[in-house]
Amino acid sequence: MSSYTESEIQQASGAEQARLIRERAISPVDAVDAALSRIEELNSTLNAFCVVAEEQAMEAAREAERLVEDGDSLGPLHGVPVGIKDLIATEGIRTTFGSRMYEEFIPDRDSVVVQRIKDAGGIVLGKTNVPEFGYQGITDNEVYGVTRNPWDTDRTPGGSSGGSAAVSAGRRR
Repeated sequence: MSSYTESEIQQASGAEQARLIRERAISPVDAVDAALSRIEELNSTLNAFCVVAEEQAMEAAREAERLVEDGDSLGPLHGVPVGIKDLIATEGIRTTFGSRMYEEFIPDRDSVVVQRIKDAGGIVLGKTNVPEFGYQGITDNEVYGVTRNPWDTDRTPGGSSGGSAAVSAGRRR
C-alpha cells in the first residue's frame, strides 16, 4: 500500500490520481480499492452507482499496475477509476438506460466514449444512476430508484447525471 491514506486517495482529483500513479506514489489497485471502499460506504444512502463492476475493475487495475511496473507508456487516465453514466453502453456491464425495457441488457461492445476512456487508461468502476432515458430533471427510475443529494439526502442531485453528480460532489464525513 502507498504512503497515502485511503481517504487522501479518495479526495484526490482524477488528474491528481493519474499523476500519483505515474510517479508510483499510489498504484492503480490503490486507486480502485479506495473508490470501491467509498462506494461501499455511501452508496446505500446515495444510490449513485446502480451497477458496480468490482471484478472487472480490479482485473483492469491489476493489469494497469503491471504496465506501471513494466515501465510501459501510460495514458493520461492510466489507472484512474471512472464511473460511466447508465445511458452509455459498456461491454459486459449491465446498461439499462434507467428503463425496465432494458433491465437485463448487457452490451457486447463499448460506446466510443467508453472505449476512449479505456484507451486513455481509465478503469470503469460501474454505472451511475440516471432518470429513464435521461429525460427528467431528477434522477429516479423504476429499475434503481432515486439518487440522493450527498449534501441533503431529502433532495435529489438532479438529472440526467444525478448519479454522476452525487459521486462527484463528495460528502462531508
